Amino acid sequence: MQRVKNMTETLKFVYILILFIFIFLVLMVCDSAFIQLSKPCISDKECSIVKNYRARCRKGYCVRRRIR
Repeated sequence: MQRVKNMTETLKFVYILILFIFIFLVLMVCDSAFIQLSKPCISDKECSIVKNYRARCRKGYCVRRRIR
């Protein structure tokens, strides 16, 4: 009985470890695959206006936010 309990605990640990590694890798890939499609800016006035979107200058790039 003790052997079965140890096996299930080990299996749970392996599953959790795999999930954390997967989440970590996904976050790394998503962060590195981010491509700036907007133009560089200094102020909000330099960002173009697009229908249903409000453009703001954030961290040196124009970022579009949907208007609710």
